[in-house]
Amino acid sequence: MKKFNTCIVVAFALLLAACSSLRLAYNNGDTLLYWWLDAYIDFDSEQKAEVKQDIDDLFRWHRKTQLQDYAQVLQHAQQQLKGNPTPADLLADYQDVRRRTQALLTKAAPDIAELALSLKPEQLEQMEKKFTKNNSKFRRENMRGDAEEQNKFRYKKSMEQFELWFGGFSREQEAAIRRASDARPLDNGLWLDERMRRQRNILSLARRIMQEKPSKEVAVGWINDLIRQSFERMDQGQRKPFFDTYTNSTVELVHTVIRISTPQQKEHAQKRMAGWIKDFSTLAAEQR
Repeated sequence: MKKFNTCIVVAFALLLAACSSLRLAYNNGDTLLYWWLDAYIDFDSEQKAEVKQDIDDLFRWHRKTQLQDYAQVLQHAQQQLKGNPTPADLLADYQDVRRRTQALLTKAAPDIAELALSLKPEQLEQMEKKFTKNNSKFRRENMRGDAEEQNKFRYKKSMEQFELWFGGFSREQEAAIRRASDARPLDNGLWLDERMRRQRNILSLARRIMQEKPSKEVAVGWINDLIRQSFERMDQGQRKPFFDTYTNSTVELVHTVIRISTPQQKEHAQKRMAGWIKDFSTLAAEQR
């Protein structure tokens, strides 16, 4: 059986964080992904070899079918950076990434169903413990101190990404970015509640599949329903105004960074993207 195509989203995020080591990280991504999964599920001796083989198959598929698409996304970003992208342009980019993510999850639903049908009660307990541990880390990092301290932490996390793309910023630029960062609504309690809700829904569905042992086709339908509901939640319901405001203010933050960037900083971002485009193209061409 094949397992967890969705985890490529996590693996890809790790690759981007690897910066200039993207090719090295991707070529070791099968091991990273296995460790990540095992931390949540704690595979038994019967599952380990099969999971590793499934991950190898996943990376071969991803290398062949997805990496050139990533290169095209970055090429589009390069063209935007040469001009003056508007907030509407950046919002469209966000919506595009969101659609791609949902499509990938939907494609993975049959594989997720097979994994869910193979889980054991103790593995669900391990997943629940891992969720609890992650939530404790979220509280320590994001909910420490008053609003000023939480805003400062959020700003620093954003700056790590902006500096990756654009290099260093002047004090004047940092002040402008900090103002745009702080303009985003701050409610870490809401974000924690949302992540815990998603975790409960995942565990609830996994327990239902374990108890009822439906056919694979029925399990796929349940999983697709959960995927759709998770994405629709941001577009409807009582918290939609908050989600809309947060998305628009985050887009404005990114727009501020691009707008105040110097030609040298934009050139830094262009070179960064060019390097990743080359890496993606090279990786896609390699046979493993």
